[in-house]
Amino acid sequence: MAGKKNPNASLNNQNEAAQSSEGGRMAELSDEEKALNKKKGERGAARVGQEEESHKCCGCRFPLLVALLQLALGISITAVAFLMTGSSSSFLVRDTPHWAGIIGCVVALLGLCMVCMTYQADETTCCQFAVKLAYFLLSAFSLIVCVLAVAFATYHYSQLTHFSCGMTVDSACQCKLDPSDPLSRTFVYQDLSDCSAITGTIKVYVLLQIILNPLLGLVGLVACFIMWKDRYQVFYVGVRSHTLATSEMQQQKV
Repeated sequence: MAGKKNPNASLNNQNEAAQSSEGGRMAELSDEEKALNKKKGERGAARVGQEEESHKCCGCRFPLLVALLQLALGISITAVAFLMTGSSSSFLVRDTPHWAGIIGCVVALLGLCMVCMTYQADETTCCQFAVKLAYFLLSAFSLIVCVLAVAFATYHYSQLTHFSCGMTVDSACQCKLDPSDPLSRTFVYQDLSDCSAITGTIKVYVLLQIILNPLLGLVGLVACFIMWKDRYQVFYVGVRSHTLATSEMQQQKV
């Protein structure tokens, strides 16, 4: 009996060896799963970082540069318009396009509000979607208003270049397009001490309006284009990257 081997002991040893090998395999599988999960987490963080970087310009979020340009141009247009109004009370509202500058300032302030908002992909919040939509519509409206302001300023400048002006008894400047024609239209500018302001200072103000308003309209057009690109092209790129990530996961599982 002593020389015979115990079959139960050998079976127990085999079971223990099998259990230890299975435990080692499970540990290796858990380590591999942890490593895969870690890689997925790193890829997700990198993807989020790339999305955040794609919505930044010079280290800042997208609308900052455009919004600052709109604010600077809007303030400049408004200031020149009020300078024209202060020089003479006879200017029409269309000749002093402070309304175009004020609209540009409102759009710029809305763009600065977008800078302060935390970016979320695909407009997952109603507030972010509403602000983006309002910014896009107001930028388009600002573009149309600037085109009108340029048209009015160009027409006014063409008149100023053909004016023949003279002072009247009541300290007003009377200008005509054709002094030889008695039926020619007459323009009277009040609160002016000298008619040279019409053909000098006022002409410079109108020329500034012709330069500043197209710039503001161009910035509004760029803002509309970038908002459209951000809404549609970035959205589809996100779907494509998601499908690529899904295919990679399936390949890893196989």
